[in-house]
Amino acid sequence: MKYDYVIVGLGNTGLSCAKHLARLNFTFAITDSRDAPPGLDEFTSLFPDAPLALGQFDQAMMLSAKELVVSQGVSYQHPTLINCQQAGIPLIGDLELFVRYVKAPIIAITGSNGKSTVTTLVGEMLVAAGKSVKVGGNLGIPALDLISSIEPDYYVLEVSNFQLEMTTDLHAEVACVLNISPDHLDRYATFNDYILTKQRVYFGCKKAVINRDDKLTALPSHNKAEVVSFGSDTPAENQFGLIKADDGQTYLTCGKEKLLDVNQLKIKGRHNWLNALSALAIASQASVPLAPLLDVLKTFAGLSHRCQWVREINGVDWYNDSKGTNIGATIAAIAGLGSAIQGKIILLAGGLGKGADFTELQPVVRQFVRHVILFGQDAALISQGLGDDVSKIFARDFNEAINQAAQLSVSGDTVLLSPACASWDMFKNFEHRGQVFCELVRNLSTEVM
Repeated sequence: MKYDYVIVGLGNTGLSCAKHLARLNFTFAITDSRDAPPGLDEFTSLFPDAPLALGQFDQAMMLSAKELVVSQGVSYQHPTLINCQQAGIPLIGDLELFVRYVKAPIIAITGSNGKSTVTTLVGEMLVAAGKSVKVGGNLGIPALDLISSIEPDYYVLEVSNFQLEMTTDLHAEVACVLNISPDHLDRYATFNDYILTKQRVYFGCKKAVINRDDKLTALPSHNKAEVVSFGSDTPAENQFGLIKADDGQTYLTCGKEKLLDVNQLKIKGRHNWLNALSALAIASQASVPLAPLLDVLKTFAGLSHRCQWVREINGVDWYNDSKGTNIGATIAAIAGLGSAIQGKIILLAGGLGKGADFTELQPVVRQFVRHVILFGQDAALISQGLGDDVSKIFARDFNEAINQAAQLSVSGDTVLLSPACASWDMFKNFEHRGQVFCELVRNLSTEVM
């Protein structure tokens, strides 16, 4: 049998694609290498008659499709996908489908770190400025589930590298690469492959927002989109940056115009100053006034598991940065909090390293961290990367790691969970890891501190 589409990989993305294709009366089938993928019960309930092949990718089924819709969890380098490509069958992702069926302008945000925070901020800023928006993509609601009969003024999408692999042209009104640091090196042959995939978000965009502090986010020379930038230096006219004034205070600025004292931000740390600047740079491209955008920054308290303050015990603050699943995120969290506190950081790190080079943590750890408490599968690899002149303690389990942090910290210190690793060796996902951390910290007795 021939199909309009075969969906490769179920989960949230595959299920979203199936619902979308069914609404448009396309014929489709689905295949997954797992025996019981997430979303299976809902899929079989909604589409009891849909062809379904589990346990391995069904190449015969895939070769019968006009196009393959590949979920982001499936590598484009999978041998079965390569065979289908060689047979002339196009590979697309959910974002490619999305672009085909929406007319409202898209704001697309990617980056190694901070993209969920910035995507959420931009959505809230545009709502405060009177725009109707739908926010989703890799964050929360899958992009295709945002489509309805009433289109918003803007779609604000968080976009992952894996989604960009299968996207030819987003045609975004505004596209932004927040930052680039090594991640997912277990999926890409080289770091340059990862960089080039990130930069695909710029394909066809009208306006590009880049990070002056990170040259890897620069617009490719052949792309002629209008460029707006943000960074930690004093910005040029109509660009966004930081100025340290004569009174010693640091301000978010547009050109030389002071917009907001950073002390008025609820999200703390230098990395969050850059998140705020990037959100301002992106949202301002929708031709809205800055005042409501700044009001949002004064009240936005951040997202769970992203440098989330949990508790203070005996003068020690505890932060949950479980979303710090790569080295870049952990460096940003350490530097951001370390520069804002009087004491030192007790860092909890560990999990699945995804082929990362942990030597990159050395400078910031030496500057801001008193002890590193290591847990999880790749604890030894992290220890090796940190070198011999860093105080390291190995914990047998997560609970022991937290108890050791409680015993080692003193008033003025900050205990930071920022693992620099994926969570799947010990937890369902980074959210689960963060939830367990918060629960254990809230149950700590002040007597052990």
